[in-house]
Amino acid sequence: MARAGRTVRIRRDYGRGGSAICLAIPGQIIEVVDEANRLAKVDVAGVRRTINVGLLDENGQGPGAGDWVLIHVGFAISMIDEEEARATRELLERMGAEYEQELEELKASVIE
Repeated sequence: MARAGRTVRIRRDYGRGGSAICLAIPGQIIEVVDEANRLAKVDVAGVRRTINVGLLDENGQGPGAGDWVLIHVGFAISMIDEEEARATRELLERMGAEYEQELEELKASVIE
């Protein structure tokens, strides 16, 4: 049940004349680790973290092992297919520092 075409970039204005880009990065769900709280272990470029997948639940169903999702601040915000995940990751890798910072923030995050 993938929904294609949803690369997400959110632009925020910090009020000092500048803006920053907050990225949603693709990850693959390895397993649902807490069904009641809708927590799943994902792999993002070799980084494994627990995220919340509850925003994607529809009709009592949600993403599961093997599904690809876009992740922002610890939440899966969109389901995507593997091809879109690969293309999005390649695009993000070309962004350089912003993508590396997002990965570092993911490494430092903990949801238990």
